[in-house]
Amino acid sequence: MAGRGGDDTAGAGAPPDALEDAIESIGTTLDERTTCAELVAFVCRHFCETAAVDLLPTDVAADRHSPDPDFFRVATAGRSQLLTPSGGPRPLSVRALDEGHPIAASIDLSGRVPRQVMTVPLLARGRLYGVLLAVRRGAPFTDADTSGTHYAARLAAVHLGHSRRHDTVRRTVLDLQRALLAEPGRPHPNLDLATRYLPAGGGTLVGGDWFETVRLHFGRTLLVVGDVMGHGLDAAVDMNAYRSMLRYVASTDLPPHRVLRRLDAAVSEDGTRRPATCLLVRVDPARGIAVIAGAGHLPPVVFAGDGSGELLPLPVGPPLGTGVGGYEQVVRRLSPDDTLVMFTDGLVERRHEDIDESLARLAALRLPPGAGVDDLLDEVLAKLDARHAEDDVAVLAARIHPRNHSA
Repeated sequence: MAGRGGDDTAGAGAPPDALEDAIESIGTTLDERTTCAELVAFVCRHFCETAAVDLLPTDVAADRHSPDPDFFRVATAGRSQLLTPSGGPRPLSVRALDEGHPIAASIDLSGRVPRQVMTVPLLARGRLYGVLLAVRRGAPFTDADTSGTHYAARLAAVHLGHSRRHDTVRRTVLDLQRALLAEPGRPHPNLDLATRYLPAGGGTLVGGDWFETVRLHFGRTLLVVGDVMGHGLDAAVDMNAYRSMLRYVASTDLPPHRVLRRLDAAVSEDGTRRPATCLLVRVDPARGIAVIAGAGHLPPVVFAGDGSGELLPLPVGPPLGTGVGGYEQVVRRLSPDDTLVMFTDGLVERRHEDIDESLARLAALRLPPGAGVDDLLDEVLAKLDARHAEDDVAVLAARIHPRNHSA
């Protein structure tokens, strides 16, 4: 037998408790595979013995598919051995995609109890995402069964659309962020430098974390780490604007606290940019001096040659874009054995933990004595489990490169 449920009647005739269950249990996250697993679990609870979801490739056009679609299975539930009866449901799946509504059929396996197979297109807002297969033994699917399954499939398809749009935006922002951070300015060769950028996992959109280096006169280098407030494409665009403004202001060779004043004034006057925190460190390798100023940003840490850490005290200034100003700078001596580590808050912040505790944990790390800058930075990221951080992580490590006096 064949059944059909129109778009405007999907769900009509299905038990109210089943419809309520569908709304509450399908699409609880933005993860595509989770949504498909929730769909097959739902239909197995209410309408069938086993179910599966086969998706189409993401590059398939919204309103059509090839005559022989290349399905890939992402979720199953129930008695999976019932999903491959003789003759298979694949022709029914293609027909369901072609016709845009559920197709139900009875398959007789050589005198055994017939298997009832229903294929339902995952279709929402004119886009095809794949097909739901529902199989049971015994009585054919009723109109209420078909209607309820069709409703659940449409609901899942809507959530799949949300998931893929979210993934597209996230990839766009990630690509932009990686492109912007791919080539920070090169420091003078008298500094060894290592940088890392780790986007947060899960559903959170990437934000405006960034780092930069600017060559100054007399062998000095300005090191920069910043964090634009918020997440998403706008934050990444504002991050690029801050970066461009900073390069311009820094080229005037002002001391770090005056660079922050200029940036704050420019951004607050513009009025279209999000506030941002920023940390500047001007390193003078010839004199072994670092001049440090911050705008609402966490202070840096210095790891000595023996692997011990020290959190540097830093006057707290307001974030950039507030127009308040009032930035101060401090001076710290650096030896060729010291490694300066600058970072955004994603490296240390943990939910339900005071930030002072988080910073103390970083400073208390004991790192391998004599490790290179890259190895030391990787060790910090590993010990703080930065790859599972709840926010984006941008981190920069720098060490004075000693001159070769024998040359």
